[in-house]
Amino acid sequence: MIKYLSTLLVLLVLLLPGCKGSGAQGEKLAEVNGEVLYLDAFKASLPEGGFESLSPEQKRRYTEDWVNLTLLAQAAQERKLDQDPGVKERISYAQKKVKANALIAERLRQTQISEDQLFSYFRIHQVDFQQPMLAYRIQRIALPDKLSAENVYQQINQGMDFTQAVRRYSTEDLRAQNGMMGFVEPFSADSLFWKAAEGIPLNEAGLVSKNDLWYVLRYTETQESIHEPSFEDHRAEIKSRILKEKQNEVYLELLREIKSKNKQIYYY
Repeated sequence: MIKYLSTLLVLLVLLLPGCKGSGAQGEKLAEVNGEVLYLDAFKASLPEGGFESLSPEQKRRYTEDWVNLTLLAQAAQERKLDQDPGVKERISYAQKKVKANALIAERLRQTQISEDQLFSYFRIHQVDFQQPMLAYRIQRIALPDKLSAENVYQQINQGMDFTQAVRRYSTEDLRAQNGMMGFVEPFSADSLFWKAAEGIPLNEAGLVSKNDLWYVLRYTETQESIHEPSFEDHRAEIKSRILKEKQNEVYLELLREIKSKNKQIYYY
């Protein structure tokens, strides 16, 4: 929970300054009194590949959190709390952190990680990657569009029985089996559903889109996957780990470069 909150706060600090009057175009995710969160702005605020790694439930939760925070910020502005000297200083400090993080992220994007580095990391930390992967027993409801899926999703969250929802709303033949897909493996033809299930708790509903259809899904049981984890399975995670380890190195390197060009630094 603490990790989620810290990630959320960073995300919202990044999103809020650029959403209103930024000239962003494209799909709207939410709007609050004329202040718009665009899909493109949302994607741009995340690290490379970050948006694709979010489950539909996480995307929905971040959007709802943006709406709530925007409402609170607008109410604070109406009370002119943003004019308080202490609040102004905290806003200025937050902006500096966002700019500094953008500089570090830019340098990290330029960092080249070779195949040898990836495989060496895998060998050294092999124990971390030997944990068996899970297969999820997934139940799903096929729906024709996003609006229909969100409507059914809300009904389930409000207490509607999932199997009842399958029988009432699902548009596919799998409805005859109560929407049960069986156990879905991580690298099977249904891996998209596996990835969506990975991002939600047991028996809780999530959303995923595939081949122009939308699905409400949940998993009711897990078991160890028959798939043996390999280097290729963990390639993206290994690269992400190496980049995180390099963040401090990049931070110190940037400071050395910038300080060598800026001599007018005084401490009082």
